[in-house]
Amino acid sequence: MNDKRESDLSRFALLPGLIALTLLNPVLAADANVDGQALVENFVRNIQTLRGRFEQSLVDADNQLIEESRGTLEIQRPGRFRWVYVEPYEQILVADGLNVWSYDVDLAQVTVKPQDEVLSNTPALLLGGSADALEQFDYVGSFTDRGTVWIRLRPKDRDNGFTKIELGFNDGELTRMLFSDNLEQTTLIALFDVSLNGDIAADRFQFIAPDDVDVVGTPATIDETITDRATES
Repeated sequence: MNDKRESDLSRFALLPGLIALTLLNPVLAADANVDGQALVENFVRNIQTLRGRFEQSLVDADNQLIEESRGTLEIQRPGRFRWVYVEPYEQILVADGLNVWSYDVDLAQVTVKPQDEVLSNTPALLLGGSADALEQFDYVGSFTDRGTVWIRLRPKDRDNGFTKIELGFNDGELTRMLFSDNLEQTTLIALFDVSLNGDIAADRFQFIAPDDVDVVGTPATIDETITDRATES
């Protein structure tokens, strides 16, 4: 798996027109801060499932487009998601509560990593983590641009490579996401046809590797996860 596809495990990783937001750096208004903080807290604490389509762009430090992709996503709190890329190549990312599985269809290869290791302090934690996910981020502030309320967050621990996260809300619903990393690359995501708090079948968050693929990595088990968390506490 090349570097770009490997990075999707943690990146999850918007359209080019949104790149201007990273350049304008508007002043954060106090009144927007109040509304923005309430929006992100409501999203993390009260949105239990989310499904829809996405379009994703990756740009470099010079705002040059590196890659565009699109697909579907399904999320269920806590700790489960299914993120499927259909263009430019087919890739399936599944978090089952213990592990994150990345299936590259073209390469016939599956990569698996323990979920706690992959998702800590990443944007994926905000999308599918438990209600205390916000404790891993500092709230920087909010601003409104062309009807979208943007909430700016900063990971407290940047070991996973992210320096800034922005979530965009329209009419109270998440429609945009922007992630900046230590390589000065920015991932921009637009969400469409979003459905909130609907039923999603449990098997959507299960992954069984096909017989004819290579599996790289060792999945974590429940006993290992419990032991690791007890040691950390």
